[in-house]
Amino acid sequence: MARGGRGRHLGLALGLLLALVLAPPALRAKPTVRKERVVRPDSELGERPPEDNQSFQYDHEAFLGKEDSKTFDQLTSEESKERLGKIVDRIDNDGDGFVTTEELKTWIKRVQKRYIYDNVAKVWKDYDRDKDDKISWEEYKQATYGYYLGNPTEFHDTSDHHTFKKMLPRDERRFKAADLDGDQTATREEFTAFLHPEEFEHMKEIVVLETLEDIDKNGDGFVDQDEYIADMFSHEENGPEPDWVLSEREQFNEFRDLNKDGKLDKDEIRHWILPQDYDHAQAEARHLVYESDKNKDEKLTKEEILDNWNMFVGSQATNYGEDLTKNHDEL
Repeated sequence: MARGGRGRHLGLALGLLLALVLAPPALRAKPTVRKERVVRPDSELGERPPEDNQSFQYDHEAFLGKEDSKTFDQLTSEESKERLGKIVDRIDNDGDGFVTTEELKTWIKRVQKRYIYDNVAKVWKDYDRDKDDKISWEEYKQATYGYYLGNPTEFHDTSDHHTFKKMLPRDERRFKAADLDGDQTATREEFTAFLHPEEFEHMKEIVVLETLEDIDKNGDGFVDQDEYIADMFSHEENGPEPDWVLSEREQFNEFRDLNKDGKLDKDEIRHWILPQDYDHAQAEARHLVYESDKNKDEKLTKEEILDNWNMFVGSQATNYGEDLTKNHDEL
């Protein structure tokens, strides 16, 4: 039995948990896939459980970025501390020798944006077939669905046929929402909104709608408790549900189902996955300061950060910290 992507993570902003990363088109390139859902905001920092490898992993990905936090075992602790020190110098924008919560927040948001725009840059050339620095819907459709459209009989009565038939109109709907000027072509910014809709205000209704469609298996336009649980957990054997599932059922009843009618509508789904009063970068910055601020002056010296280096950049036990293998000017 597995908990389907429900640990602590950066929420929708990192992508979410979940961001949409498309593989380069191949003969049977896959359409966009659903991302992870947003988990509830962390409890008050003073009530956090002792740190473990899983929660450290969250910190490393927030501080370094998911793609740049995977090969720390190449470095000794001395090497990692030296390179972390160079990163700290970059975070300290005003050069006063202290890293504030606001400076950490700015850094974390920068890491988030770097991941998103790097992702778009990686796939851009695969879709911009005529090299005009725009991607038309036709280019995207042919790159992603071309084989399916040209060889529909090969997908007859297969799960792939069902997937492509379902996802093509869904991608077209999302593409149109991202295409603000309605010219059926996407600039880099519009294509970024298409791939990472959770990052753009005008795309959030699409995020809510796609989430509803993903979870609503009986097609009634709502998400009931069983559908909510099934989205994150499935029984491999008949047996008791683990404690965390029981806790999620309580969360559904107490905090998700706001009008207490036993199901979630679009507004309740929006409140769940796009919380308006929660800034993940602010929360993570506060957490890093809280855990490392020895003298409790609400700001960090380089020494305090280096003394708690494993929280920021990883350790050999957790195999995280690839950013430290780069030249610090690349960060």
